[in-house]
Amino acid sequence: MASSDVQSKRVTGTGSVAVGPARIRQIQVLTTTGTPRLTITDGSGGATVLDLDFLASDSHSVNIPADGLRVSDIYVSAFTNITAMTVFYN
Repeated sequence: MASSDVQSKRVTGTGSVAVGPARIRQIQVLTTTGTPRLTITDGSGGATVLDLDFLASDSHSVNIPADGLRVSDIYVSAFTNITAMTVFYN
């Protein structure tokens, strides 16, 4: 079985990443001061699929194991003290 190509999208705030159904494979985050936090849900108002706290003023790479996190829509519901995030999905 062939897998689909991995794509990426840069995000700078909350809301839909607007890529449709996807499997999240990796996330890279650039944080600022304070207490950085990222929460991703399965669409707007959906179940939380990823909720992470980060160290301040650093870059972070989060690899998602196996087949990734399947969502109907990648929706960023919390984007606290984060400059930008790049999400890798297929």
